[in-house]
Amino acid sequence: MIDYAAAARELTDARENGKPCPPLRGRLIPEGDVTSAYLVQQLQVRQWSQRGYRHVGAKIGLTSRTVQEAFGVYQPDFGVLTDTMAVDDGAEIALDRLLQPRVEAEIAFVLGADLPDERITTVDLIRAVDHVLPAIEVVDSRIAGWDISIVDTVADNASSGLFVLGTTPRRLADVDLRLCGMVLEHAGEPVSVGAGAACLGNPLHALKWLAATMARSGDPLRAGDVVLSGALGPMVPVTPGAAYEARISGLGSVRTCFSSPEGDREREE
Repeated sequence: MIDYAAAARELTDARENGKPCPPLRGRLIPEGDVTSAYLVQQLQVRQWSQRGYRHVGAKIGLTSRTVQEAFGVYQPDFGVLTDTMAVDDGAEIALDRLLQPRVEAEIAFVLGADLPDERITTVDLIRAVDHVLPAIEVVDSRIAGWDISIVDTVADNASSGLFVLGTTPRRLADVDLRLCGMVLEHAGEPVSVGAGAACLGNPLHALKWLAATMARSGDPLRAGDVVLSGALGPMVPVTPGAAYEARISGLGSVRTCFSSPEGDREREE
């Protein structure tokens, strides 16, 4: 018997107390049982809804073939985005909001129409996307030491943390999503580089997978949803007090910075 509530409770306690929990796989969720992991994720999402958190979209993870092979899976995963995860472009993020943060640069889709049919075509996607934006996702893990499997990350809402969107919307017709280059900089130096092709060959492919998956589950993507389509390059551990800026060709840039431990202590006092 799988105790879904116990698994959700451990992740919630880790999030609220700032103390990561041991891996869930083989302990509270059987190894490789992705279906049960999503049920644990859904329990937490329902709790957030009861607290008044507003659903604003979804994030896609495991879009890199290399990362998929490392996890022994051959499809992406997804998590839910809420309004409490959104950070303004250029705003400082307090480190005490997170446990083990890392940053990665992505392309965000903003939908202008619902995507209710799992038999979706690329033309359907193009018609449904209102605009795209540069994004920084702050990924985080409630699992100690990032010792995660596919089961752990799915249960933990796809290792979601926060997200920062740029403010320069572009139409799909104006951007080559497959070839657009990305550089993520810290202190003016590149710390991660990549391109749209790193995301399942094209970020639209990731969006198509998510749209079909969510339509099949009975909870389709809706107009107004934000979709973080997956990393364009390697994720980078956050340095306290550091600023990060992602530049994506054709989309512009987006920036965020993190508090120093001293700043966090001053807020507590």
